[in-house]
Amino acid sequence: MNARRPPSAPPEIPGFTHEQLLGSGGFADVFLYEQRMPRRRVAIKVLLSESLTEGARENFDAEANLMAQLSTHPSIVTIYQADIAADGRPYLVMEYCSRPNLAARYRREKISVAEALRIGIQVAGAVETAHRAGILHRDIKPANILTTEYNRPALTDFGISVTVVGGGDEAAVGMSIPWSPPEVFGSTSKSGPGGDIYALGATVYTLLAGRSPFEVPGGANGGLDLINRIQQAPLARTGRADVPDSLEQILATAMARREADRYSSALEFARALQKAQLELSLSVTPADVLDDSLPSAAEEEEDDGNTRIRGIVTIDPTAPVTGTARRAAAQATPPRAQIPPVGVAPLGAASALGEVEQTQRRGQPPVVQPGRAASGPSPFELTSPGVEETQHRAPVVPAAGVEPAESRSRRLPLIIGAISLVLLLAVGGIVFALNAGAGSPAAVPTEEAAKPVDVIPAGRVQAPTDVVGAAGEGGIVFTWKNPDPQKGDVFQWGLLVPGAEPSLSSTSDATVTVVPAEGQKTCIEVSVRRTDGRASDPVTGCAP
Repeated sequence: MNARRPPSAPPEIPGFTHEQLLGSGGFADVFLYEQRMPRRRVAIKVLLSESLTEGARENFDAEANLMAQLSTHPSIVTIYQADIAADGRPYLVMEYCSRPNLAARYRREKISVAEALRIGIQVAGAVETAHRAGILHRDIKPANILTTEYNRPALTDFGISVTVVGGGDEAAVGMSIPWSPPEVFGSTSKSGPGGDIYALGATVYTLLAGRSPFEVPGGANGGLDLINRIQQAPLARTGRADVPDSLEQILATAMARREADRYSSALEFARALQKAQLELSLSVTPADVLDDSLPSAAEEEEDDGNTRIRGIVTIDPTAPVTGTARRAAAQATPPRAQIPPVGVAPLGAASALGEVEQTQRRGQPPVVQPGRAASGPSPFELTSPGVEETQHRAPVVPAAGVEPAESRSRRLPLIIGAISLVLLLAVGGIVFALNAGAGSPAAVPTEEAAKPVDVIPAGRVQAPTDVVGAAGEGGIVFTWKNPDPQKGDVFQWGLLVPGAEPSLSSTSDATVTVVPAEGQKTCIEVSVRRTDGRASDPVTGCAP
């Protein structure tokens, strides 16, 4: 809670019941309400009345509409409703995330490299989606990344403070110094998409280091001290042995002093983090990006599915049927044909009845022998061209001495059956002769099948030995030995948590430092992994 001022009174909002205060900021308070219909708990952010200026409602409405467009992203807090309370204060009804935000987590626990990379990639997808919609966040920091019930990061506070709060110090209200880029502290405070990339890199750095990037443990960390270091001091390493040099370089690039030296987009930063995951033998986290400029049929997996770009397709139900849809409709409901009853010759067409083709295209006149003309239009003429129809001829009495077609059709199956029986007997005789003589297929020698090839390299990888842990600087220090060291060997290790699969990390050193959980035994598992992909069985070590 903000200690600089007391929280404001929660407003009366129809359909919602106030429960408690969740937190206070420089320009807004967040309260927990219960929505009556549908019944659910929601977080309602209420802007302070003293922070509003003339025209703030119009700006607030525009920002709320943009937030609603973005809130479908899985890593952006969902917005349910936006309105003005009876006392004139604008408010936003948002998804309630009951779990601690990242600011609370990094101060009280050590976040693994694997989780920091996953969070960075997922939030980068949200930032990229916002940038493509023309929205800058301008205040990315751990406190503005909530955690949903499904343990997924959710970005909130999309620049509403900068849009709604007026006055000459709006930049100071709308930014958080420890995670802000150097350019916002210049004579002309200006920051573009590169500012969000810097803040996102600073947030990932904070999750790994357990402190903001330019904070000096035990030193002076006031606002002016931090601004001076952000503008002039080089970025220090995170200080963690399990953070590889490549990841340190990724963070340094994202937080470069010049905006032109940073990653060109949040998506490019996400792909750099994905490469770090591959280097550490971790599962690659997809970056979700919503781009309404691409139809869904035009999706291309250019990066092996590491970026999911979802397109938007608008279908107008009132538009005329064209193309395939028109053809399908025509086939489903063909026009009714003008077909006379079978055996009844229509008036004026008796002379031409026998010469009409059985199948004819619509819109074509019937075929008539020369010298025979039908009076008037033919009753067999159809109205819609291009679709074939089958017409029925009138029954014709066969001439004397000519066998009826019906009799021939009854005799045809008997002829076919006799021919089939003869062929069956002939084939049976050939097969019997082959099996009885020296030319039997069973007697032909076959080549011996080739022996299977073992594609897995021979030999087992010896497991680590002497996995022990002892209290040391920063936590429990685990060490082990590699009984058969080979060039390129790495160790895969993970912290054992009851009821959960260990999240594995890689290291080339035979030691790691683990922050112990209070009141619990700390255990890890370690295995050796060779360059050819083979790995030893994991070995467990524990420390009291």
